[in-house]
Amino acid sequence: MEFVYPQFFWVMIVPFVIFAFLVTTNRDKVARVFSEQVLERLRADSETLPNSLRNLVLFTAVFLMIVALARPVIDKGEKVVPLQGITLLTALDISGSMRSKDRYPNRLEFAKVKLKQFLDALPGDQVGLMAFARNAFVLAPFTGDTATLKQIVDGVNEDYINMAATDFVSLAEEAARLLAKKKEKILVVFTDGGDPQALKGFKEALKERGITLYAVLVGTKKGAPVLDRRGRPMTKRDGTIAITQLNEALGKIARETGGDYVIAGNGREDMRRLAEEIHRKFSSEKQGAVHIHDRVELFIYPLMGAVLLLLIGLSSMPRSGQGFRRGKSRARRGS
Repeated sequence: MEFVYPQFFWVMIVPFVIFAFLVTTNRDKVARVFSEQVLERLRADSETLPNSLRNLVLFTAVFLMIVALARPVIDKGEKVVPLQGITLLTALDISGSMRSKDRYPNRLEFAKVKLKQFLDALPGDQVGLMAFARNAFVLAPFTGDTATLKQIVDGVNEDYINMAATDFVSLAEEAARLLAKKKEKILVVFTDGGDPQALKGFKEALKERGITLYAVLVGTKKGAPVLDRRGRPMTKRDGTIAITQLNEALGKIARETGGDYVIAGNGREDMRRLAEEIHRKFSSEKQGAVHIHDRVELFIYPLMGAVLLLLIGLSSMPRSGQGFRRGKSRARRGS
């Protein structure tokens, strides 16, 4: 047996032993420090337990509490625990259409919320993070640190938005480079789907590189105006307002690559189901290992003993009525 906090034990046990010794053997010196009322409580006569035995019970209870706080354990040595999970790449659309407000407060912010919900559903997995519009670039390498990934997602704001046309083929090429050495090549895209011209050649690029696509589509079929950096609706060459709509064609491409798609809604259930589907289809692989100490905690036993002894010791204290009667008898004897 050993203590997790041995320093706590030695810091507390020395003054405890000194105090117990002074209380039980030298009344005069202790009285200089503690009031007479405290000492009377510690030394009070009892009809249940003798004074010395009750003091021993109470001091033993305090000692057991010190032992419990020092956290005694039986250390069975170091244990290696393998970490299992899948590896996948996520990509966030930052094209100009993501500024549209058919999702509150806009498509980009709504997509960020869904991406963070998706990350919460992937404990133990290795996730990489990208952003894309005209070009694709890495926001975070593959990591199991979900909290850090969510902070990075929070940092993506409208300043990132690129008004140039979305290039999905460029996304496929960059994803292939990042997933080149991975057993499974999984790409999860958070986007409004882009326009038909942007998707041209995307399916062939994914199949050529062996990438399975999952799409989280953000937006509505009704659509909303495309906004510029000042929040004003943009117009086409003919003077009409440019409207961007949810494009489910990307979902069909996802299914043709062996993946699937979901139209993002409120709540977390859609992201949880998507994560479960990916886990069902792709087997987990070893993502590393952690070294832990295999310990059997023993603090509960001295703690239980301390509580039991405290109950015995405190229940043996004289009642206030008994103390009052003894005080009156002493007063009569004195008179």
